[in-house]
Amino acid sequence: MGELLLSHETVVRQGSWARFLDYAGAGLKALPDRIFPALCEGCDSPVSQNGTLCGTCWSSVRFLEAPLCPVMGTPFTHDFGAHFLSAEAIANPPSFRRLRSVACHDGSARHAGISLKYYDRLDLAPWMARWMQRAGQELLEDCDVIIPVPLHRKRLWKRRYNQAAELARVLAKLSGKTYDPSALQRIKDTRQQAELSQSERLRNVAGAFRVPEAGRSNVQGRSVLLIDDVYTTGATVKAASRAVLKAGAGSVDVLTFGRVLPEGMR
Repeated sequence: MGELLLSHETVVRQGSWARFLDYAGAGLKALPDRIFPALCEGCDSPVSQNGTLCGTCWSSVRFLEAPLCPVMGTPFTHDFGAHFLSAEAIANPPSFRRLRSVACHDGSARHAGISLKYYDRLDLAPWMARWMQRAGQELLEDCDVIIPVPLHRKRLWKRRYNQAAELARVLAKLSGKTYDPSALQRIKDTRQQAELSQSERLRNVAGAFRVPEAGRSNVQGRSVLLIDDVYTTGATVKAASRAVLKAGAGSVDVLTFGRVLPEGMR
C-alpha cells in the first residue's frame, strides 16, 4: 500500500512539474511580444499582433488578384476570359510558363521587400511567404520542386543570406514541397540590376545561371517553381528559367512577392 501511495505521489509531482514547464514555456514564448510590442510591418505603428499591417498601410497595398493574364499574372480591369493574354505575354513570350506575384512593388509591399533584402529583416520572410502561398496556390499545387533564384557566392558572402532562399524555404515548409537551393547556381557575378536599362539587364544576366551536373536529376522532367523577392523586368528569372529548362525541366513557373507592373498599368 505504501508503494502504491508513493507511486501516486510521484505521478502527481511529475504532473505538476510538467504543467509548470508548460506554463513556463508559454511565458517565455510570450516574453518577446511583451518586451517588443507588435508593430506594423509597413510603418512600425502599434498593431494587435506581429506580422500584420495597420489600416493605413493595408490600404496602400495593391494586391494582384483575378482577373489576371494567365501567363504574366498582370491584372485586368475586366474579366476577358480564362485564355485572354496581356499584350506583354503576346509581344514577348517568357521562357517560364506562368508568373504570379502578391502585390505591386510600391507602398508597404515595397517597404517589406526592401527591408528583407537589404536590412536583415529575416523575420519578415514567414509573413511574406504566407501571402505568396495564397497568391501562388495553383503554382504550388502543380510543382515538384521549389528552387530560389540564387545569388553569386561573392554577393552571398557580403549579404550573408539570400532573400529568395529565405522565402522559398518557408514556402516549401508551408506547402510540403521539396526545397532544393543547390539545384541552380549563379556562375556570373552580375552587376546590380536596379541601375541598368532593360537591354543592359538582359546582357547582364545572359549565361549567368546553370544547373550543376549533380543537380540535373532533381530538375529533369519535373515541374519547377522558381522563387524570387520581386519581378521587375523579368530578365533575371527568364535567364534562370532558360537554364533550368536547358537542364531538362518539364516546366518552370515563377512566384514572387513584389511585381513592378509594365508602364500604363501602374
